[in-house]
Amino acid sequence: MAINYGSKRLVVGASYGFRDWLAQRVTASLMALFTVAVLAQVLMPGELGYDKWAGIFAAQWMKVLTFVTIISLAWHAWVGMRDIWMDYIKPVGLRLTLQVFTLVWLVGCAGWAVQVLWRL
Repeated sequence: MAINYGSKRLVVGASYGFRDWLAQRVTASLMALFTVAVLAQVLMPGELGYDKWAGIFAAQWMKVLTFVTIISLAWHAWVGMRDIWMDYIKPVGLRLTLQVFTLVWLVGCAGWAVQVLWRL
């Protein structure tokens, strides 16, 4: 016969904690890697103009890294803003409206950035 001590606790809620914490760290690391890659190319000798910028983003590996960074930035911003809305906005309707607006805004910005990237 098993003896259970304490009360039986029902755990409810979003339980995003560890997953969001990890997502924030991974996306921040990817953005830091991108920053280092761009700085390394910008600091190379030569005049910094349109031709150099276009040359930096012309390489396929740089386009892929930039694409991953755009997605990472959008996800990083979504996790942060969603947590802010959930923590500080108590009326459910307003919170949902702000979350939907934020999501639409971030998807639009990411889509625009990808469109600009693939035009180069």
